[in-house]
Amino acid sequence: MRKIISSISALAMLLALSLPIMSVAKSAEFFTIGTGGPTGVYFQVGNSVCKMLHKQAISAEHGRKKGTAKAYRCTAPSTGGSNYNIGQIKAGEFQFGVAQSDWQFHAYNGSSKWEGKQFGDLRAVFSVHNEPFQIWARKKAKVKDFDGLKGKVVNIGNPGSGQRGTMEELMKAMGADMNMFKGTTELTSSQQVKALCDGKIDAFGYSVGFPNGAMEEAATCAAKAMPINLTGGPVQGLIDGADYYAKAVIPKGTYTGQKKDVTTFGVKATFVTGANVSEELVYLVTKAVMENFEDFKKQHPAFAFLEKKNMIKDGLSAPLHPGAMKYYKEAGLM
Repeated sequence: MRKIISSISALAMLLALSLPIMSVAKSAEFFTIGTGGPTGVYFQVGNSVCKMLHKQAISAEHGRKKGTAKAYRCTAPSTGGSNYNIGQIKAGEFQFGVAQSDWQFHAYNGSSKWEGKQFGDLRAVFSVHNEPFQIWARKKAKVKDFDGLKGKVVNIGNPGSGQRGTMEELMKAMGADMNMFKGTTELTSSQQVKALCDGKIDAFGYSVGFPNGAMEEAATCAAKAMPINLTGGPVQGLIDGADYYAKAVIPKGTYTGQKKDVTTFGVKATFVTGANVSEELVYLVTKAVMENFEDFKKQHPAFAFLEKKNMIKDGLSAPLHPGAMKYYKEAGLM
């Protein structure tokens, strides 16, 4: 009988301790940030934003600095990437997402894959790191340039991902189609490196900031892979024809065994939302990142060279959300 009473008492005490936590959880508003593959930098962007928001909230609770007055909790799950994230924001399933600057442009303007599906309510918050588009090939495949992919098995990226979209844009510029390859796969960014290391594919395309742990794995596994140069008239035509593309260089020594600079083209990673997301939430998210900026930059090597003044304009083709603009003006950035 004493054991039963003790158990009931313990249970009652546990419930009593849980009530304040449950009350906080019920009063908190949850929101979602769409990211990318778990080994990619997009995943780090989303989770770093959540971390900064949490840090800001903790600071407010302890009275160390002015922080969030309202309890917000965020989650940043792994997703299919840029176009998927924008689509989920449009559908009201996500409140924020990370997307390549080119797909932000296309979605807002209803061009390319977004023709007939224009998302005029897409809004920009800030841009993040540079993302060179890279084609990595295993050493034994002897691929030196884009033409070297003929007759090879190539991962073109999963449908809805930014890497798939950019690969298709590059192929179009090169006058190529799927028939040039021996075979293609539609693996996600988190699957493609293993496939390359296991010899199941010869190459893959990927838009990603550097240095990147998955790319280092590709360089050091049995594939001994390296990125190839993407240069010449067709690539320059892509750059000249779109403000969201720019020449990009991956310096020698970035990855094990990389003895030369690799020249390619790239985009910006951008953080986007929808016009219907509240001004308060967007303001607080923007504030959390910008007021914990040095900590944010430490979350991934790709963030090390970020500058606030560039983040509020570079790669942004959709209008700034009023919540973001409110903070930038308040902070003297605009």
